[in-house]
Amino acid sequence: MAMREKPAEKVWADFKESNGLTEEQLEKFQKYAKLLVRWNAKCNLTAINGLSGIVNQHFTDSLALRDAVDLTKVKTIADVGTGAGFPVIPLKILFPHLNVILIEVKQKKQEFLRTIIHDLVLDAIQLCPLDWRTFLRSTEGKVDLFVSKAAMGEVELSRLFRANCSYRDAEIAYWVTEGWECDSKVKEKYLLRTFDYKFRRNQQRRLAFFKAS
Repeated sequence: MAMREKPAEKVWADFKESNGLTEEQLEKFQKYAKLLVRWNAKCNLTAINGLSGIVNQHFTDSLALRDAVDLTKVKTIADVGTGAGFPVIPLKILFPHLNVILIEVKQKKQEFLRTIIHDLVLDAIQLCPLDWRTFLRSTEGKVDLFVSKAAMGEVELSRLFRANCSYRDAEIAYWVTEGWECDSKVKEKYLLRTFDYKFRRNQQRRLAFFKAS
């Protein structure tokens, strides 16, 4: 039997309380959810359309990083293959001091991200319309933390740690399932730690962290 959708007021009240949001932050999340549903009807940003799914599987899951990393000490964060903005836009709403780089090669998703940045009045965000390999080859700068919600595998992400890459000293946070097994070579060379957390009615999920030794 399909689960009944919770009333919107209850969904948002629970989300606000569990994450300690201000009224301004809550309004940004609410606007984000509305824009996601509207845009999703025309360009397939996500398979999740219901409000409870958006709040839990996108927003809450993205914010799980704050339990594993002290984000108050992170200055610049880059999202690899960010798509509709997960996980980094929810993190930016909660931690407005973050300087954000959105790495997204698909044009329709870039258009959506520009709309989100404008309508949510988010500053200190750079949209980078490059694929991952081109980004690593053709850009340079200081990034403290790269994040990715399974936009690509850990082998491809580990290109960050090549000797000629200007970002090789950064750390990567990677969203995976509880049963995920790391590629053996990547595990041996770069896997720093994992962090398990509860997600959606006590389901377990995991964050994997990589860094060059």
